[in-house]
Amino acid sequence: MKQVTRRLAMLTAIALTLGACSSVPLEEEKGAPIDNRGAAGSGGTPAPSEPAARSAVAPVQAASTASTGLPAALSDPSSPVFRKIVYFDFDSFEIREEFRGLIQAHASFLQANKQLKVAIQGHTDERGTREYNLALGQKRAEAVRKALVTLGVADAQLEAVSFGEEKPMNQATDEAAYAQNRRAELVYQQ
Repeated sequence: MKQVTRRLAMLTAIALTLGACSSVPLEEEKGAPIDNRGAAGSGGTPAPSEPAARSAVAPVQAASTASTGLPAALSDPSSPVFRKIVYFDFDSFEIREEFRGLIQAHASFLQANKQLKVAIQGHTDERGTREYNLALGQKRAEAVRKALVTLGVADAQLEAVSFGEEKPMNQATDEAAYAQNRRAELVYQQ
């Protein structure tokens, strides 16, 4: 009796497992045809160049510095503190010579704006273990923090954090993408 029950349970488990593996073919979705005549301006919805379209949709404006509470220089492309990313070589946390001027500009800006704080976020590419990349990201953030402190920024204005490989700037898996992901970002806060 026990053997029959055991076999029945085994057959039921196998049947459930095989049933879970089966798949049902999906039918291709068939919807109504898309009418995109309005996009070309030939009837239907007005094209963006037509007056009705321009008055119906308000233009999107970038967030002003008044809404963020941060100085305008941070969002001005002609400002030396507009760029906020320091890139690193593979498996390195040494600040490259080409970024020393950028760090100097941010140091001067922070000294003039002592109410501001900066989170320096260290990042890596996906190569290496998570633990290693978290440590390397922290070393990159700390290298930038130490450079800013050496240039006279108050340590209380700075925080170094690591995201490791968790927040890539570029999702691709080639050397150009990896180079974009090896970075430290200066994120200003009020």
